[in-house]
Amino acid sequence: MIEWFQRSNVRVPKGVFSMYDIGKDAVANFDMSKDTEENWWSFKPLTYLDCSSNVLTDIPTDIKLFEDLTVLNLQDNNLSTLPESIGALKKLTKMNLSRNKIASLPREFYSLGELQHLNIAHNCLEKLGDEFVDMVMLQTLDLSNNLLTSLPTGIGYLVRVTEFNVSHNQLTELPLDISCMRAMTKLDVTHNNLKSLPNMSDMRKLHVIHAQHNDIEDLPMFEGCDALQELHFGNNFIKAVTEEFCENLPLLKILDLRDNKIEELPDKIAMLQHLIRLDLTNNELTALPNSLGLLSHLQNLQIEGNKFRHIRQDLLKAGTCRLLKHLRDKMDADESIRLSPSQTHTSLSPEPRIFPDKYMMRNSRAVNLAMKEISFVPDEVFKDALSADVHIVDISKNKLLEVPSGLQIVAENVSELNLNTNKLKTLPSFIADFTRLQYLDVGRNQLSDLPDLKGLPNMRELILSFNAFTSVPECVYSLEKLEILLISDNQVRKIDVDGLKRLQRLATLDFTNNSIDHVPFELGLLKQIRCVELKGNSFRQPRYAILEQGTDSVMAYLRDRIPQ
Repeated sequence: MIEWFQRSNVRVPKGVFSMYDIGKDAVANFDMSKDTEENWWSFKPLTYLDCSSNVLTDIPTDIKLFEDLTVLNLQDNNLSTLPESIGALKKLTKMNLSRNKIASLPREFYSLGELQHLNIAHNCLEKLGDEFVDMVMLQTLDLSNNLLTSLPTGIGYLVRVTEFNVSHNQLTELPLDISCMRAMTKLDVTHNNLKSLPNMSDMRKLHVIHAQHNDIEDLPMFEGCDALQELHFGNNFIKAVTEEFCENLPLLKILDLRDNKIEELPDKIAMLQHLIRLDLTNNELTALPNSLGLLSHLQNLQIEGNKFRHIRQDLLKAGTCRLLKHLRDKMDADESIRLSPSQTHTSLSPEPRIFPDKYMMRNSRAVNLAMKEISFVPDEVFKDALSADVHIVDISKNKLLEVPSGLQIVAENVSELNLNTNKLKTLPSFIADFTRLQYLDVGRNQLSDLPDLKGLPNMRELILSFNAFTSVPECVYSLEKLEILLISDNQVRKIDVDGLKRLQRLATLDFTNNSIDHVPFELGLLKQIRCVELKGNSFRQPRYAILEQGTDSVMAYLRDRIPQ
């Protein structure tokens, strides 16, 4: 490894490129009897070169001599071009060219076929060559803060890219085939001149989109983008939030629509049941739908700079919780007016503010009973839920001693079930009948075992934290599509690697605060796991310092200790 960090060099020292040369004196005085670490035959090829934070104005053509380089850092210099010989570095996997003055890339640059991480942010690029799409091994790509007016056709061939940043350019449109980049989890197109975004329906792994400060008038189609958690569309010209938009984003947590032209919200905004933050600042709203009060997880609602007519100023200033309660109370009052006197007296629920009616369920596609202090749920609630085509059931933070038997009425429809923070000691066997279930949260109960879950072929996320499990239930290993398993704060004593091997899609695993006294080295071979948490256990290896470095370091540590 060679590093010149903040050395203020104008040129790469010539001696660097002769480091492999063997002088005549060395050959003439060659003595095999001496064996020291300085012998030329013991030198290892250079794989890492860091010339960042200097004032380099050019890179010599002799850079080609470093054909074993895997990492090249040239950020924060004064480069305006790259030599054609850069194409000889065929083993490069990571390159940082950010904060230079590069206006174009040589054609040979595009032959770096092994490059996985490329950062060319803060340069003067006006165009990318058509050959750019041949760099098919790219995983992260940062083209932000350049002068690009378009992206090359065929960019959809970069199917391995997970993070794509093209913000602060001059783009007027995105290629339609960007939707072929199906591995992408994060897209940033802020500060461009985009008037629309292409259909995103095929980008099913997208988690975050930043599209602020553009000229977008309509929200794109997100059908199929079930993993989306954050959408940032502030400072555009969006006029409407459609019902279809609300129906297609079941896991959305953050929605930023500030500084747009939105005049009203649909009642189906209540379908965004996981929403935590909603920013509607500086729009043209005159009212809020009462169904907004059904968003039980909403913690931050920003609505300043609108033209509300029927909401008192003191309510607007009272904060999110008070405003949502006001909207729920209005919904209850409107429901009482809508019911006839006979219906009012014969209502199955003597407490209409606790159990939602069909109207509420139909708008939200959810049974939301979180934080109601209830210990039972009448069957009639679930019968209404069936007719309202409910997909989400949330009975968290209550006083349930057992799972309501009426829940099995909606078994074939429900995709999300939240029973967190109750007093459950067992789960009924009919849980296995929820064939569409993708998300199950039974954390913060008193469970020590689970019923057979083999009938849940679509389960993606399972939360068992804060219970009394001493091991991962055997049935969990039969959930072939499971991606997230959280079993922190239990009494688990052992990590069953053979069982975890069966979960080929498992990406997140949390064993925090258990009783594990040994971490099997074979855990490091489970390459599908991207995030593993092991803190708060009794094992001695890996040490805490390794755990602090994150998943990659932990897994590498474990792999390195497997006997060859």
